Amino acid sequence: MQIANPIYDVVMKYLLEDNKLARLLLGAIIGAKIEKLDFRPQEYVSNVDTRKIASNKKKRGDSPFFTVYRLDFSAKIRFPDGTQQIVVIELQKAKFATDIMRFRKYLGNQYANADNVERVKVFDKQTKKNRYVKKALPIISIYFLGHRLSMSEAVNRPIVRVSRLYTDNTTGEVLTQKDHFIESLTHDSIVIQIPELKKHRRTELEQLLSIFDQTYKTKNIHILEIDEATIPTQYLPILRKLQAAIAEKQVRDTMHIEDEIIEELEDRERELEEVEEQLDKVLEENQKISEENQKMSEENQKMSEENQKILAEKNKILAENRQKDKILDEQLQLIEALKRQLNQKN
Repeated sequence: MQIANPIYDVVMKYLLEDNKLARLLLGAIIGAKIEKLDFRPQEYVSNVDTRKIASNKKKRGDSPFFTVYRLDFSAKIRFPDGTQQIVVIELQKAKFATDIMRFRKYLGNQYANADNVERVKVFDKQTKKNRYVKKALPIISIYFLGHRLSMSEAVNRPIVRVSRLYTDNTTGEVLTQKDHFIESLTHDSIVIQIPELKKHRRTELEQLLSIFDQTYKTKNIHILEIDEATIPTQYLPILRKLQAAIAEKQVRDTMHIEDEIIEELEDRERELEEVEEQLDKVLEENQKISEENQKMSEENQKMSEENQKILAEKNKILAENRQKDKILDEQLQLIEALKRQLNQKN
């Protein structure tokens, strides 16, 4: 079966705009049943600006509006232990390792967003009445990465789940009771490394995420060839939706635009790497020159000290010679005086 490549922003957005399929996919990734899922404010959805590129041709020097794909959901989830929680799910997709700074900035905005709260009814012991208070929603971040996290195989796994634990610092005991203060200031993350997906099909989630495996690309990089039999039955509706995306002209056109923008970003990444390499060389040369100057300065200092020593030795010798000359003069004067006395006697 051929499907639209979901690594493209426009395809991912097309898929997740279907609320039922979004709950199915995100629930599988999180590992919890999503009972209700709502899109967060649409200004957080980043799309390419087709006005910047005319006839699918970009002008060098243009700076088209393009960021990593981000989409937020407010979700009511039920965990396997039966507990329920309302959370903010943020999903981000990136191609470049340098996108980490964008992730940090965006995550900071999520924590600062006053809309990421819920009104909770609490009992006031003083007034003996119920009242409503604002409670910060916990955040779960999901990252789809087009690159590997590290050169080390230790962390290069298809799905890396970062889960928090409450522990007693003294005894090491794991605390099972969660606290609003901690939940509001820390969060869990799930990192999906797309290049690693091709190696594993051990679980239903890995089988589902194989729809992102880029080794299935056809001659047309916008299309993946997926064996329907390898996808768990309950996730086949996701496959059907991605199959339908191929027929959408706007989706196809936007994928072409994304290709051009990604190509430009890759060019800029290469240019940046070249500039950084040149800068490293300049810094290395400057460091070398600085070390040589320091060495020359030390040598000059050493020569100066030796010159001062020689000058002091010279001055000492001159002083000794002057003293000897003085003594010699005195002796000569004494001899002359003795000669005069002898002459007078004769």
